[in-house]
Amino acid sequence: MNNKFHTLYIHMHTITELIQKINTAIEDIQYNTEPKKLYDPIRYILSIGGKRIRPLLMLMGYNLYRDDVDAIINNALALETYHNFTLLHDDLMDKSDMRRGNPTVHKKWNDNTAILSGDTMLIMAYELFNKGMKNDAAWTAFIEATLGVCEGQQYDIDFETRNDVTEAEYMEMIRMKTSLLLGYALKIGAMLGGGDQEDVENLYKFGEKMGLAYQLQDDLLDVYGDPTKFQKKLGGDIVDNKKTFMLINAYQRANQEQKAELDRWMNTQEFDSAEKVEAVTHIYNILGIDKLAQQKIEELFALSLQSLDKVKVDEAKKAELRAFANRLLGRKY
Repeated sequence: MNNKFHTLYIHMHTITELIQKINTAIEDIQYNTEPKKLYDPIRYILSIGGKRIRPLLMLMGYNLYRDDVDAIINNALALETYHNFTLLHDDLMDKSDMRRGNPTVHKKWNDNTAILSGDTMLIMAYELFNKGMKNDAAWTAFIEATLGVCEGQQYDIDFETRNDVTEAEYMEMIRMKTSLLLGYALKIGAMLGGGDQEDVENLYKFGEKMGLAYQLQDDLLDVYGDPTKFQKKLGGDIVDNKKTFMLINAYQRANQEQKAELDRWMNTQEFDSAEKVEAVTHIYNILGIDKLAQQKIEELFALSLQSLDKVKVDEAKKAELRAFANRLLGRKY
């Protein structure tokens, strides 16, 4: 199909309509009734909100070429189920107490439940994709995406015990752990919709670069977000010594005295969390790390839109994707 000359009328669904379809489909997922302690945590993690970014992008990628988005709703649910599986296990690995303003599964139940229910969600994700629209290339892409996220998570774990992580290494880690799935959501949606290879790849690049900008914005908001609206406690990355874009660049730009101060806070086992966050944030402020991060976010966002520009469908059809990208990167919490 040459999309440039594809003139058949396609109904473009709004973001609100697509989110409603996704939420309804999640509510309608059929679970086995027993054992309850296996399936209740899965219902719980899928029901406590989230932005539904990944299934939304898959449906939006598909909708550029076809309007029967219900045909791939199971494929989209597979991606959302997989994403939430990773959160369930990530929370356990990170010993996080809260997720989306609610207790994490391992806190509400226990560690073993988080492991086993997470394992079940992973299987459910593949089962859902298998129930969806059949396409061998899309199935392969789904496997590539899900494996890539696990590889990214391992790099994130490795970085916890390293003090020499470079910006390039960090960007590659967040590409795999976070932005890969956004890119593949659009890619798989476009593949299932019949987009040509060039469009599929440009949509992937759009999602990937948008995802990188989104993660860097998360780093920024973790330090500078609105404490009344941000769903996580501000400064969590600083408290946990996370090797973020912010910390890596602070080390690169710090003088000897500032490096010694950062080292002291990174290596101190007993500390007051608020005091540590305030001290490290003060160094960030002096070095202009917030402005540096904002500049990088804007660069990546511009690159993502350049890839969207190259997708060979009418501009009107891309309007919702542009609106979504602007909304995602314009958030304050």
